[in-house]
Amino acid sequence: MKLIQANIRNFRRLENVSIEFEERETVFVGPNNCGKTSATDVFRLFLKSGDFSIHDFSVSQIANFDRYGRGEIDESHLPQIELDLWFSIDPETEFGRAGILLPDTEQDYEKVGLRLRYMAVDPETLKDSYTARVTPQAGGPPKKPLSHYLSLPGTLRQHFSIAHYALEGPSEKANERQLSPEQGRRVLSLLIRVEFVDAQRRIDDKEHGGSTRLSSVFTAYYKRLLTQAQTADATHDLIDRHNEDLNGHYATEFADLFSVIEGLGVPSVNDRSLRLISSLVPELVLQNNTTLTYFDPVRGHALPEKYNGLGFKNLIYLAIHICEFHLTWMKTIEDRPAALLLFIEEPEVHLHAQAQQTFIANAWRIIQEASKRCGEITKAPQLVVTTHSSHILDTVEFANVRYFRRSHCVGEDPTHATVLNASMVVNLRNFEQSLTSANEIITESDATGGDASESDPEPTVLETLDFLKRYLKLTHCDLFFADAAVLVEGTVEKLLIPEMINRVAPGLRQRYLTVLEIGGAYSHLFAGLLEFISIPYLVITDIDSVDPKKNRSACRADTSGAVSSNASLKFFLKATSIKQFTDLNRSSQLPEGRKCYVAYQRPSVVAGYETNCPMHGRTFEETFAIENITLFRKGSLSLKKKWKAEQSHEVEYNSIYETVNSKTFKKTEFALLVASSNTPWVTPQYIADGLKWLERELRATIPHIEEEVHI
Repeated sequence: MKLIQANIRNFRRLENVSIEFEERETVFVGPNNCGKTSATDVFRLFLKSGDFSIHDFSVSQIANFDRYGRGEIDESHLPQIELDLWFSIDPETEFGRAGILLPDTEQDYEKVGLRLRYMAVDPETLKDSYTARVTPQAGGPPKKPLSHYLSLPGTLRQHFSIAHYALEGPSEKANERQLSPEQGRRVLSLLIRVEFVDAQRRIDDKEHGGSTRLSSVFTAYYKRLLTQAQTADATHDLIDRHNEDLNGHYATEFADLFSVIEGLGVPSVNDRSLRLISSLVPELVLQNNTTLTYFDPVRGHALPEKYNGLGFKNLIYLAIHICEFHLTWMKTIEDRPAALLLFIEEPEVHLHAQAQQTFIANAWRIIQEASKRCGEITKAPQLVVTTHSSHILDTVEFANVRYFRRSHCVGEDPTHATVLNASMVVNLRNFEQSLTSANEIITESDATGGDASESDPEPTVLETLDFLKRYLKLTHCDLFFADAAVLVEGTVEKLLIPEMINRVAPGLRQRYLTVLEIGGAYSHLFAGLLEFISIPYLVITDIDSVDPKKNRSACRADTSGAVSSNASLKFFLKATSIKQFTDLNRSSQLPEGRKCYVAYQRPSVVAGYETNCPMHGRTFEETFAIENITLFRKGSLSLKKKWKAEQSHEVEYNSIYETVNSKTFKKTEFALLVASSNTPWVTPQYIADGLKWLERELRATIPHIEEEVHI
């Protein structure tokens, strides 16, 4: 039996989300303050502590508490938190433990469902207690709202509890059948156990506030092992032998002292004699009596645990807990839960990149070895890993990723509400289905960004998916942790984007951006993924003008009849000729139905010439030189070719074009020279417009900052 799906409602940011779980590992990713930790805590509260707070209810629900307290709504509208758990089931081996959840025991079922609901036990009693205990206003209702009353210590626990329901029918519209508290707790304990390796791991060799001495982790592990009969028997035998040896040692060493005491008449001849005995007990033998050391077998020298690195300690900590939880579950003799769900938060803490990349594989090796030792090869937990590490994400299949993204509350008007108080969860297993739109792609560029023939085949859905997987692995992409993405043509733009942001859109410095260097041949391949996870993105690409009359060879952008070889421009803007792109109004650079802006070169007014004598750059380097032409004329910046003092418009324009497009022009060297220059160069207008759009777009979606601390 495995947990296959959880539906969460009215819990913190998770107003109404569905999370599907994989048989092995499921990975939660997303930017800060997106609800990943909430999805972990809802399991902790329902299945472990039960210690809910008024702040665990979604923000949008708090007003209903206060409305009920004022008598504006009836008890049916009182907020409730729900967690639906759906399990796969094998009728031949697991039917008995889930039988109470099945409406018809004569039929076979592939899954069973259990609903946990945190709700008011008696709404009328709650209201009476509220009005009696809160100071009333003169001739009116209490001064403080009901939500404030429920925030007082112990009040929520007094009036709210967890109810259990069997679910029947499809998970989207399941009918519920209430179980008694005893039935609910019993069936829940038979179906699932959850354990947690929390993110806040302060590991030190001394116990102090907020820290964990690593040797104490070994002690906790050992104590749990003592619950197993075989281990307990062996341990007690060993301790008993040590106690007997120590008793004899104490009798010898303290004989003289006891003789002196007896000479004082204490005890008297009629009293029992004194004896000092050893009272070691297995549960306490490790506590404060052992020290973890790092031993050098060659030199025979041991060092205390503080002399090893935090990363190594973190790996030990993780390994102990994974092994401990797994072994304890497997060695549960009576009523072992059918499924073990093990949450591991931010395992990347203190780990270097290579250790992060191998973490999940190493975790499974620990699990498999433990299963072999216990003779339980088929018994494995389900891992749920929450992470901000692109290195861990590199090792995970798309299908195992659940992406959390911030959103508006249900029914909220996005044009007026800028704070995103809710979240949605996207299953990347479903991403392949969203790629059907990729069939519209028109690709005319090869892998190097060069031109290809009109007959090049369109990439299939599988080819697009394969490209994205390979690209993200190669680049250790942090796309799934970003607020927005900037897709650039090449290395030059990527190197200069940070400084351009400083100069024209400084607000973006406070946001998490991922800059992807993908070229004009591939920008559109990311459209499906970026829209699937619903983050805004800026495409900065080149017009890439070619002459169809000359075998589609590169040409100046102002060449009559020139067309673009850029597949991304064709995909996003549905145009072909350079004239069409030039004539498009600015709003057309925001493709309908997409959260993106497409930035490309347009004709630029050039210093020293009339406005009716523009120059139209074909690439970023050309446009940069054109719009900073005064600096190049003075020699403050250089294209590695001497700039003549007096040139006509045509000669100067052609000189820029030929220099940039020559085989000897080194783009990366040019970018480094610009980046290291102290000259007051300006950002090309087409890029500045795009960055300012992205700055405005993100300003309208400022996230609420309290969740990642509390949630």
